[in-house]
Amino acid sequence: MKSTKQTARQAGFLYLLVAIFGGFAHFGVRMKLIVYNDAEVTSNNILSNEFLFRFGFVADIIQLTCFIFLLLILYRLLKSISKIYAKVMFLLAIVGISIACLNMLNQYAVLTILKGQYLETFNTSQIHSLSMLFLELHNVGYAIAHIFFGLWLFPLGYLVYKSGFIPKIIGILLMIATFGYLINMLTGFLFPGFETITSYGALFSGLAELIFIIWLLIKGVRVN
Repeated sequence: MKSTKQTARQAGFLYLLVAIFGGFAHFGVRMKLIVYNDAEVTSNNILSNEFLFRFGFVADIIQLTCFIFLLLILYRLLKSISKIYAKVMFLLAIVGISIACLNMLNQYAVLTILKGQYLETFNTSQIHSLSMLFLELHNVGYAIAHIFFGLWLFPLGYLVYKSGFIPKIIGILLMIATFGYLINMLTGFLFPGFETITSYGALFSGLAELIFIIWLLIKGVRVN
């Protein structure tokens, strides 16, 4: 039980790092610098805050790396409950991580474009528009990755619910959180006008994950 508690706390610590670095990259960098309806302002923001943009890129690399180790620890912690569900959990998250890693090329391409090293024949307006195109592609890739980051929560929630050493309510919240992410991301593709409304579902999902993180860090596992 002591070993299991330590493993759970390790998972909680890594999950916290994923949340901190991922949250910083998205909310502290991209949402601060990118104005999706204004390519010129966005380009000037990135060039004026180049180090911040680069640091956001590195923060995403860190959080995705931590996510991989988090998966390994959660698999070790929960595989005794159901190997099938543990493998499904692992595979769904790995797909999301792979998409997110490849998608980062779109983000880094913006720096290459704005530095103008290979685009001497393009005028300033064209360079700004091209950089915005890659940012839009990054945003779409981000949404696709988060479909899988939502899906992995269902088998995770089921394993937590069945575990007996983590409160069942947390497992239920994680399973519900799956649909919060899915509805929000799929709405963005199918009905973009309603994306703001369904974003509350993603907010609930993030809250459910935060509750799980806090439990892992403070309690680890419940000792009966």
